[in-house]
Amino acid sequence: MGATTSNYVVISADCHGGASLSGYKPFLASRYHDDFDRWAEGFENPYEDNTGPNSGRNWDSETRLREMEADGVLAEVIFPNTIPPFFPKVSLVNQPPGASEGDLAQRWAGLQAHNRWMADFCAQAPGRRAGIAQIMLHDVDAAVAEIEWAKANGLTGGILLPGAPPGSGVPPLYAPDYEPIWQVCEDLGLPLNHHSGSAVPDMGPYPAAQMMFLLEVTWWAHRALWHLIYSGVMERHPDLQFVFTEQGTAWIPEELTRLDYYRGRLSGTGGAGGSQEAKFGAGAVEQLSLSPSQYFARQCHLGSSFIRRNEVGLRDAVGVDRIMWGSDYPHLEGCWPYTREHLRMAFEGVPEGEIRQMVGGNAAELYGFDVPLLEGLADRHGPTVEEIAQPLPAEDIPDEALRCPAFAAARFLGK
Repeated sequence: MGATTSNYVVISADCHGGASLSGYKPFLASRYHDDFDRWAEGFENPYEDNTGPNSGRNWDSETRLREMEADGVLAEVIFPNTIPPFFPKVSLVNQPPGASEGDLAQRWAGLQAHNRWMADFCAQAPGRRAGIAQIMLHDVDAAVAEIEWAKANGLTGGILLPGAPPGSGVPPLYAPDYEPIWQVCEDLGLPLNHHSGSAVPDMGPYPAAQMMFLLEVTWWAHRALWHLIYSGVMERHPDLQFVFTEQGTAWIPEELTRLDYYRGRLSGTGGAGGSQEAKFGAGAVEQLSLSPSQYFARQCHLGSSFIRRNEVGLRDAVGVDRIMWGSDYPHLEGCWPYTREHLRMAFEGVPEGEIRQMVGGNAAELYGFDVPLLEGLADRHGPTVEEIAQPLPAEDIPDEALRCPAFAAARFLGK
């Protein structure tokens, strides 16, 4: 990618969006309209970015395109952000069973309304938006039907795979219950995206709960990797692609080393015969024809939101073809509107070809963006190679950018 333009084609593999509260109603099945009116009347949105003066960034197509182009970003993968009908908070982090069967049915209808809104929103910028469809895990047949709908209606971002943490009321991801979901996604060529935040259990009503969420959120999301590998999902579905988004990047080399080690121990090889690990792994590990690191290299990708410089330094161990840069627009912790500064800081000294892969090429290939269209846009809006090649001294990082952890870390380290 980039053969017809000298500028970088930048695609954010991690953005967020959704309709306003009232904006969902036209996309909600009509039989739920009266229930929606009653629910909306008493609902108080707890998120300023969904209700404040800048909340339109979530759903205003022209505003979104204008701000992202000014930031040098030409296309985006869109995860949910606003609150769909009948949910108490954002569905990305809140998909527990409802208090009753009716409540659960309403939430499913709310997610379907989001998916239909998302398809309409993506159609307003063809080739530039890869919308992600949401499902619930309580009804596998219904989830399969929704996945088929998503494919037929242009949601090229694939599916948001919910977490199944302890206490969620659904089987864990390594259970065989979800085989139809894996099969239909593989058949349709839709990636499964697992975003940080969607697998955290209820932290309880304690003063420290939010702090514990922050400290543990990525670990709960990481669990899906070994669940899907060791349960044989990647073995049985070799063409199915998985994306782990906004979970960091540096964890991968060490984690793959650990998982590879345990594969040997669980299989009883390398002197592990007769060990306790071999007894635990009996009847399970034999089904895996590859090592965990080989499955990762074949089927896994990282949505590397506001990637840090030290993480870029690990790109050979992670896989340059596995990393997809993301801005996290419009979240407070994201690098927008300082994308150019972030690219200068994170990719200092990296060869141009590798930068092109990580900031756009990998995402374009996985999600099927319109590359010729984006190359034309890059001539007008994309960062130049010369611009990104200029180092960003720590003292030149804008103070406002320090809300983003990547900038804060660089300022703290003084480089």
